[in-house]
Amino acid sequence: MNIERIQSGIETNGFAIRERVLSQETVDALVEALGRINLNESASKRGGIRNLLEVSPEIRELACSPTVRVLVESVLGPGAFPVRGILFDKVAESNWKVPWHQDVTIAVQKRIEVEGFGPWTMKANVLHVQPPTSVLEQMISIRLHLDNCREDNGALRVIPGSHLKDRIPEREISSVCANAHEHICIVKQGGALLMRPLLLHASSSSRLPGHRRVIHLDFAAVQLPCGMRWAFEVPPTEMR
Repeated sequence: MNIERIQSGIETNGFAIRERVLSQETVDALVEALGRINLNESASKRGGIRNLLEVSPEIRELACSPTVRVLVESVLGPGAFPVRGILFDKVAESNWKVPWHQDVTIAVQKRIEVEGFGPWTMKANVLHVQPPTSVLEQMISIRLHLDNCREDNGALRVIPGSHLKDRIPEREISSVCANAHEHICIVKQGGALLMRPLLLHASSSSRLPGHRRVIHLDFAAVQLPCGMRWAFEVPPTEMR
């Protein structure tokens, strides 16, 4: 998939898949790096790590690498920067399913009351808030797959075009999904899935043993107002 098709897919469907983004050598190195993280200090939970950019220099390097940036900048432009990293790993002892939803919260450093921002929540000791839609529309997520991701091991399911419906009230999501066609995002090891935060998505439990590791990186192309700051901001020296 070339850059033009990625841009078209994101604009029309809210998502795009590109295979062979990471080499086997890079995948192996990332798996090794993730294994070195001290889970006692990483705001971890069963099946994942929430503050991945803070605890892993290798993941910060990945987020700022030309390989990832060329995909992100094709959607957000050269001013985009990483703001959050999460590891998801579905294994037998932590094999969850996720109902249909939109990603409507961002992680921030400090609570500052600003019109249009709220409600506030805490996740893994990190402050989160729902921002205005205008902020979410200047964000993109990229999910980098360290294992083959198939329908039988919890691949992401999405509703194409649902990102164009703005923020959907939670009580209406089930009705929207029931009357829409879903797409299962099958991605091979080393591939990437790009998606808009407001795209409706869900995932089923894995029916296979073994890992289904996904590095989820959020990028933004907008600074927050009134002194509010993203929970993690990559130092300029690390940006390429």
